[in-house]
Amino acid sequence: MWRDDDFRRLWAGQTASQLGEQTGLVVLPLIAVVTLHADAGQLGVLRAVGQAPILLLSLFVGAWVDRWRARTVMVLTDAGRALALGAAAIAGLLGGLGLSGLLVVACVVGALSVFFDVAYQTSLVRLVNREQLVRGNSALEGSRSSAQIGGPALGGALVSLLSAPIAAASCAACFAVSFLSIRRIHRPESIPDDPQRPSRVWRRIHDGLRFVVHEPSLRAVGLASAAFQFSFAATMTVYLVFLPRELHLSGTAVGLALAATGPGALVGSLPAARLPQRFGYGPVLVGAAALGDGAMLWVPALHGPHAVTIAVLLAVNFVFGVFGQLVNVTVMAVRQAVTPNGMQGRTAATITFAGMGLTPLGSLLGGRLAQGWGLRTSLLMTAAGMMLSPVLMALSPLARLGRELPAPRETPASSA
Repeated sequence: MWRDDDFRRLWAGQTASQLGEQTGLVVLPLIAVVTLHADAGQLGVLRAVGQAPILLLSLFVGAWVDRWRARTVMVLTDAGRALALGAAAIAGLLGGLGLSGLLVVACVVGALSVFFDVAYQTSLVRLVNREQLVRGNSALEGSRSSAQIGGPALGGALVSLLSAPIAAASCAACFAVSFLSIRRIHRPESIPDDPQRPSRVWRRIHDGLRFVVHEPSLRAVGLASAAFQFSFAATMTVYLVFLPRELHLSGTAVGLALAATGPGALVGSLPAARLPQRFGYGPVLVGAAALGDGAMLWVPALHGPHAVTIAVLLAVNFVFGVFGQLVNVTVMAVRQAVTPNGMQGRTAATITFAGMGLTPLGSLLGGRLAQGWGLRTSLLMTAAGMMLSPVLMALSPLARLGRELPAPRETPASSA
């Protein structure tokens, strides 16, 4: 597969795009704080505006991407994000960027990122053979997970060493690199035939929701994802306050502990193509989810000297990264295998909507628990909530999946 020039271009473009996206998640708030002197309330609004497209657009994007060429979507969204961040960088350097303009940039970048993230998952199915899905997802998810750790660190370093506008320009450059790489994919991409092809987007969204609800494995993936993302958002809200205030760790130590997830994700992506074929997709999913999520239960028990505390945190985050990545790759392969080509975009968007749509509520819950129950108790409660995800998997048809990927399921008849 790595000898395939087009796959390498997709991987390189997706890697650059994810790095730009994750770096921007830190750079835009820092522009607000450092350059525009925004207060905490304004910063919260900025973050909410950037996250809102996941909740508001995911279902629509899935319906649209199934009818468009995924490569075209990725190229256009890369160009749009590069232009938006480039304009913000120029305005910042000239002193003409205000908070309202930054809100517009955050909204545009967030919305276009929803399009790109759905499209690249759809593009892989149209680019590689069925037996290459696990390996392809392992490569793409490995780079995405690494960007989630390295991107924020890179953004913070760029703002500290250079300036916030230059950091925004660096994000724009990442999207430009992705644009150039994906644009060079030569393999023709045909839009899957859909004999029913309802013209109304609401009907297509309804068909995507109905397909996920009626397909047992996908329904279980959606429920497990929702439980994990909700609890994980609550956990991270408490976690990021617990480390400096309860454990008295410095900012550098906190960053070092969080960074351990990145190498863990890279390690987890390596055996992801082989373990399901040896032990079965179901056992790997349930076991990896239980081990990865269960590792977070060690954090509330930490006391003691800083050296020991940091060592345990590094180990916990590394283990969480390893098994979390294994779950991501395996779930992606199962989801793509059971979904017909004409339903790939809507399925990806529906599951994204079910999982990520709950993250704002989880963050709010984490904050409320920390205020009412204390940091240590709240962290234990929210980390325990993450264990609901492997429990739901174990009680679902996912746990019974064997060493072979399931065949695509028929789509239910389109509603009139």
